[in-house]
Amino acid sequence: MALLVFSVIRSDGAWAVEHEGSHSNRSRDKAEVMASASKLARAAMAQGRMVQIKVEGESGYYAAKS
Repeated sequence: MALLVFSVIRSDGAWAVEHEGSHSNRSRDKAEVMASASKLARAAMAQGRMVQIKVEGESGYYAAKS
């Protein structure tokens, strides 16, 4: 099973979640977008998928708790 990657990135002066080339959950509030990415990741984890959240400009991992 492939790893799903949700990236929190800067996009057009705001933050957004990028997944498989599509941007969603756009906001000027980075924390809000990180929460959106976590919610998407938790939903995928509930379906048995492996996920990773990357945050632009930060190293390490942001963990989604199931």
